[in-house]
Amino acid sequence: MSERILYLVRHAESDFGSSDFRAGVRGDQWDPPLGERGREQAGMLAGRLRAMPMPAAVYSSPLRRARETVAAFAEPSGVEVVVEDDLSEAYLGDWEGKPFEEILSTDEQMLHRIRNQEPIWRHAPGVEDLGPFRARVRDAVERILSTHPTGNVLVVCHGAVINAYVAPLLGVDHEMFFVPENTSLNSVVVDGEARRVRFLNDALHLTEPHLFADA
Repeated sequence: MSERILYLVRHAESDFGSSDFRAGVRGDQWDPPLGERGREQAGMLAGRLRAMPMPAAVYSSPLRRARETVAAFAEPSGVEVVVEDDLSEAYLGDWEGKPFEEILSTDEQMLHRIRNQEPIWRHAPGVEDLGPFRARVRDAVERILSTHPTGNVLVVCHGAVINAYVAPLLGVDHEMFFVPENTSLNSVVVDGEARRVRFLNDALHLTEPHLFADA
């Protein structure tokens, strides 16, 4: 089987002032739209994606920030987007919708962990457990790849979702080993049953948009 690429793309920047929530399987989950900067980022991502070979399939998390990000590319291009519920961001329990400033202002230990690159997700009250979260993400992505056995696949999702799929491929055992930039492309080579991380956190379309201006 010839190699192909799985692109895992983080959504564009959210409207952090939004108080929108949606009912989810695990509890009410923060579901903001894109902010002004996010809409700009989504347009720049769309320009880059148009400069690339058309993917065989495009999938999205059901959360608004992911759907609005991929729509900037898909709607003008006439591309069908399949929404997959199991690509939703990790459920953060009591931390849903709270800014980092609020979380850190009440817990000095949490600030210490942030400063020392220690994972903090596991400390959120009511958080989705890492093992089941990684399992649902892995199963969703592998199900998508099985449904589309040829061609590249584009998945627009979330930072923790990208970590959940990529970390086991690299032998990383904690929940967040890097923070993907908004709209960054993170790619995995798919060769039969083998998976190899190809590139992480590529946001060249944000820093060098002229490279994709002629698409």
